[in-house]
Amino acid sequence: MKYICFSLLFLVFHSMQSQIEWMTMNEALEAQKKEPKKIFADVYTDWCGPCKMMDKNTFSNPDVADYVNEHFYPVKFNAEGTEKVDYKGFEYTNPNYKPGRKGKRNAQHFFANALKVSAYPTVVFFDEQSDVISPVVGYRTPEQLEIYLKMIATDAYKELTSQEAWKEYQANFEGTFEN
Repeated sequence: MKYICFSLLFLVFHSMQSQIEWMTMNEALEAQKKEPKKIFADVYTDWCGPCKMMDKNTFSNPDVADYVNEHFYPVKFNAEGTEKVDYKGFEYTNPNYKPGRKGKRNAQHFFANALKVSAYPTVVFFDEQSDVISPVVGYRTPEQLEIYLKMIATDAYKELTSQEAWKEYQANFEGTFEN
């Protein structure tokens, strides 16, 4: 009985402690200069239902949170927000933003536009030099996101130069994240 209680307490404590340590894009870019590391950017909007589901079901998952925190600089970026982003020598803004529209559609931020984000949620991966590796469009469960996280973190994506290679990678991938 003591073992069961201890196990339950450990699981509750672990799930409460594991959360993604989000930062802004500018903070991640600055951190990269000091310690090169890939960037994992969650591009979302306030009105997006699947984005909220990703926050609740995927990003709150302890396996996802621990892995993202260890291998990436995690960025939370509102694709319709007002954050100024200094990226590759250019300052991206959202000059068409209309205040007072929280929870409703607004103008797309120029940085989201430069990343060619056209659907939400979209996760964008950047390499250690801040170059875009790949966007992953749409809602993903922890198990579905795991393959992308591990493929990017381990640089396996560099070897996947064809559809056949990607299909083989998927077929051989053994995930460990639990829902």
